[in-house]
Amino acid sequence: MNRVERLIAVSKKDTRRIIGLMSGTSLDAIDAAMVRIKGHGTDADVELEHFRSYPFPPKIRGAVRDLFRPDRARVDQICRYDFILGELFAAAVLRLCQETQTNPDDVDLVAAAGQTIWHDPEPVIMQPDVDWIDHPIETSSTLAIGQSAVIAERTGIITIGDLRVRDVAAGGQGAPLVPYFDWALLRHKRRGRCIQNIGGIGNVTYIPPNASWEDVIAFDTGPGNMIIDELAYMMTNGRQTFDLDGALAASGTVHEELLERWMSDPYFAKQPPKTTGRELFGAQFARRIRSESDHVPLPDLIATATALTAESIARSYRDFIAQRGPIDEVLLAGGGANNPTIVRMLRERLSKVDIKKYTASEAKEAMAMAMIANDSIAGLHTNVAGATGGRPTILGKICV
Repeated sequence: MNRVERLIAVSKKDTRRIIGLMSGTSLDAIDAAMVRIKGHGTDADVELEHFRSYPFPPKIRGAVRDLFRPDRARVDQICRYDFILGELFAAAVLRLCQETQTNPDDVDLVAAAGQTIWHDPEPVIMQPDVDWIDHPIETSSTLAIGQSAVIAERTGIITIGDLRVRDVAAGGQGAPLVPYFDWALLRHKRRGRCIQNIGGIGNVTYIPPNASWEDVIAFDTGPGNMIIDELAYMMTNGRQTFDLDGALAASGTVHEELLERWMSDPYFAKQPPKTTGRELFGAQFARRIRSESDHVPLPDLIATATALTAESIARSYRDFIAQRGPIDEVLLAGGGANNPTIVRMLRERLSKVDIKKYTASEAKEAMAMAMIANDSIAGLHTNVAGATGGRPTILGKICV
């Protein structure tokens, strides 16, 4: 059958094998999850077959980090690395197939959100100044690289990529996307759950007891590991790209006055739905706080940045979630779930809440991308209005 016929055949299958790819704001690795999904939505049965995390090649990581900075990013480099990252994502798919002795022909879909390099959720209004458009142009924007056409071409697998942009076009923030997975698989009849991801950025999905689709809210709580990573890189002269086991933070002291100053950022008081990213809490933030606090030892800055992650999460729950229902459990996912210092600081601030690590925490976001692809191919709406603010829509671009 030709590729369009195969797309139609895959859309009609009851069970699909999908490889979900995730490259987060920390840019430390490409997470690849091979998932078998039977059914759709709340009736889906999701089985994680294999998971691997493939470290970014250091030279490519450094080059892509420059694309995060408007003063360094160039259009020719953005174009080039869109295709280079497509090659990396394709290589991760093929490597996972090789390691698991899976024929790529037995994989139905690849799901790839891409590597976000710029995210601008605030609406911009422009006057077109031509007589054939009779209304102002109002839009938000987001840009991810990792060309899905390259993934499809190299692997021969139907690829659903660029998952965020349709939500932005539908009036949403394009993030977070994971709440669709959270609601479908992690809702509980009697317990209110916060599913807290701590990647480069922190984001939470709140699912009240016995929640309907409309009851779910989700938003970015603020920084996750990103500021900590940058400061760890500074402190170790590049020998560490993150705070292994939270040891650097544990060796320092939290400066409460600094913490309160950082918590005064307007983002933390903004009502959801809201998203943020490297543009606010990235390398620029880390360099600024380092220059403004050069009298503070780096271990103390890392400890305070770690407290910023925990405090911003706890205050988000207090300010935006507690009035919506009970918080009985917090399920932690992402790299920050493996940082004992972050977890300890969270437990100190949420002493009455059961905090535990999600079973497949490191694979969760890649699994969520796979589920979005699975349900998008079946024609289901795969964004959550309470998370992104967007009108219901089908996410992703299909490359056959």
